[in-house]
Amino acid sequence: MSNTTPVTEWDSTLYDDKHRFIPTIGEEMISLLAPQAGERILDLGCGTGHLTQKIASYGAIVTGIDSAASMIDLAHQNYPDLDFRVANGEDFQFDEPFDAVFSNAALHWMKNADAVAGRIERALKPGGRFVAEFGAKDNIKKIYSALLEAIDAAGYPPPVSPWYFPSIGEYASLLEKHEFVVNYAAHFPRTTPLEGEDGLRNWLTMFVNGILKTLPPDVQAAVSDDIVNRLRPQLYHDGVWSADYVRMRIIATKKSA
Repeated sequence: MSNTTPVTEWDSTLYDDKHRFIPTIGEEMISLLAPQAGERILDLGCGTGHLTQKIASYGAIVTGIDSAASMIDLAHQNYPDLDFRVANGEDFQFDEPFDAVFSNAALHWMKNADAVAGRIERALKPGGRFVAEFGAKDNIKKIYSALLEAIDAAGYPPPVSPWYFPSIGEYASLLEKHEFVVNYAAHFPRTTPLEGEDGLRNWLTMFVNGILKTLPPDVQAAVSDDIVNRLRPQLYHDGVWSADYVRMRIIATKKSA
């Protein structure tokens, strides 16, 4: 295996078909954002656009960005009247500042968190707010442990993790470095049901394909089977698979000049 971070390929159709729980759960974050009519809001890591549309329904002027062109293509199809753009969270820029930056289930895919925080700070007006939820320390600990064990059992070295799962202390300190005041921070477990008998296998296909594709094709299916078998006693109950998510919620304000 390479020492570089595996590149995840985003299947937007599979995301909308089998992983709609992500924006559905994220809807409760809209109340923390409290969008107002006429505000300019950036949805960072917007995926297929469902939460972008929810924010727009309050009368806000919303722009959704995502680094995956497949996600943005489907977002355009889902909501053709909204502004969606392909952009990377580590180096995006806009000419006009935003009143708020919102992000749901995306920041843990952006490993250069320092660069992302800097871009968010530059994108906001003085006094602008940043509202986000994403994977935190110990997120998918059981799934990732089983993944490493299965790859090791197949005779391959451990992969480089594609994720960034910080503690509150780590992330709050990072925001403070970039001239934010952290108003609220929470770190909590949220075991999340997955859809269908193949829920875990679909989750692996959606979110771990970058790691699996570093293995020979004939090994990938065997490793996936091994992961499922290892996790069945822990994450499969009463006919339902679950993911052992741990989340962080952050509300921060950019310091005024």
